[in-house]
Amino acid sequence: MRRIAVTLFFAFLISALTLAAGFCETKYPGEDWADRPDPLASSHAQKGGEVKTFGGQYPKSLNYYLDNNTLSAEVFGSMFETLLAMNPITLNYEPGLADWWTISEDKKTFTFHLDPDAKWSDGQPVTAEDVRWTYDAIMDPKNLTGPHKISMERFQPPEVIDKRTIRFTAKKVHWKNLQAAGGFQILCKHAYKDKDFNKINFEFPVVSGPYKLGKIEEGLFVQINRRQDWWEAHAKRNQGKFNFDTITYRFYAERTNAFEAFKKGQIDLFPVYTSRIWINETKGDAFFKNHIVKQKVYNHKPVGFQGFAMNMRKAPFDDVRVRKAMAYLLDRRKMNHTLMYDQYFLHRSYFEDLYSPENPCPNPLIELDKQKGRDLLKAAGWRVNPETGYLEKNEQRFTFRFLSRDASSDKFLAIYAEDLKDVGIELVIDKKDWAAWARDMDEYNFQMTWAAWSAGVFKDPESMWLSTEAERKGGNNITGFKNDTVDELIEKQKTIFDIQKRNDIYRHIDQIIYQAYPYVLLWNIDYTRLLYWNKFGTPRTVLSKYGDEASALVYWWMDPDAKALLGDAVEHKTPLPPNSASVKFDTVFEN
Repeated sequence: MRRIAVTLFFAFLISALTLAAGFCETKYPGEDWADRPDPLASSHAQKGGEVKTFGGQYPKSLNYYLDNNTLSAEVFGSMFETLLAMNPITLNYEPGLADWWTISEDKKTFTFHLDPDAKWSDGQPVTAEDVRWTYDAIMDPKNLTGPHKISMERFQPPEVIDKRTIRFTAKKVHWKNLQAAGGFQILCKHAYKDKDFNKINFEFPVVSGPYKLGKIEEGLFVQINRRQDWWEAHAKRNQGKFNFDTITYRFYAERTNAFEAFKKGQIDLFPVYTSRIWINETKGDAFFKNHIVKQKVYNHKPVGFQGFAMNMRKAPFDDVRVRKAMAYLLDRRKMNHTLMYDQYFLHRSYFEDLYSPENPCPNPLIELDKQKGRDLLKAAGWRVNPETGYLEKNEQRFTFRFLSRDASSDKFLAIYAEDLKDVGIELVIDKKDWAAWARDMDEYNFQMTWAAWSAGVFKDPESMWLSTEAERKGGNNITGFKNDTVDELIEKQKTIFDIQKRNDIYRHIDQIIYQAYPYVLLWNIDYTRLLYWNKFGTPRTVLSKYGDEASALVYWWMDPDAKALLGDAVEHKTPLPPNSASVKFDTVFEN
């Protein structure tokens, strides 16, 4: 599934923040800003050791500008920095590669001054030329950087004022312009300018961030190693963070195989996205004796959505009646009950966290209703051939291919296929590995697929729902959604700096999208399920305020005493003291 996640490595890439006082002729950060310790980081944290985590399927690239997925974003974000950083609690902008910045009164010009101490791993300084070159690389038409062009298109090519100063001028006012200019990762011009950008995938000899690329075994694992000479290592805000000497991402074609590797100790940290594993397979001595910690973590991580994406560019899913019928023919409640132990809520929105009991979602909850499905299909011109039992239109059978990349989806598709067959539709599974799936998705060469999207703290519907993005290859508007009213609302929200007013617009957008049925919406949870071997030190909150399991790679550390106790307990089959089964960020952080 394609995901775009919020983590502390790269929250500034996919979140957007409006600073109420951020647009005036004032130098930022202001005089009240100071380099202070991160309140989430533990003073007990220690440097050293290795953590092994599940990286999903092997990516087609570690260049996040070329491969828009969570793993690439994490690795890339650990190696390359942005002009601005973001406070993990307040989400206010703070210095990154830039030590100060200014914003013009008309809210269109953004000037950044690079920190004189900012250096590349080869010892050369980070310069304004590096920023300009990265912008040019993203905007180059021949480079496959589609989703990242959206933000950069808002600006004129940036002007290099001097070695350490660069100025961005926006074509129009947009609440996200500061984030766009200050929030993209900067690459090293002298290291990469002579390379084919589309082939910069697994070699990054010069970096600026806390980690550098280590050993890679294609298809098996990728390692990143902590840099001893990172230019920001001694900043107060980085103490207690980036603790592991080595982070190893291990790859498995199937999540069930990764879980088996986890139980054998080949993986240390395993987030659980499968209820069957969480409910039925977290048993045995390692769990009962607390050698493995099982925790639910509740924080403020934004809730995304997942669903079966339908390609609206092609028949039969170019007809809204057919798409709506596909929703009525999916028995989500049965799947949630029989396959997922009622662990999930059923989606009725593309922006779930914009609604609350005080502001309830008006979208109707779609339940299985085969008669409504049949009626919609009949209205769309599909008739059952009595000889075959299948629906036909213009002498063509209703058959479609479901592009899949994970065997764990098979049991869900089996239920769906039976209900579809009952009304005369044939579902054919087209299973591919991650790389092949990603290539097809970049070219929109699919009819239906399972896509999961995480969300930003601040919503930005442009890349996924703007009509012009429907034709940009490798983009996020994978369904080909187009709607004039949504386009107008997206344009309207660009100049609104009041987050509550923007959220009102997004709720309107959500309700329009919902009635167009670009996805057969599925289900979600509002917490993170973690399994990990009991050898780590963690902050009291376990994860960050807005992050998922990736924030563990920033804040956790290898605890030598805990590691020794675990080794002794495993050897002698003795129990360890239990950890909290549930952690609530607000309760722990405030106390």
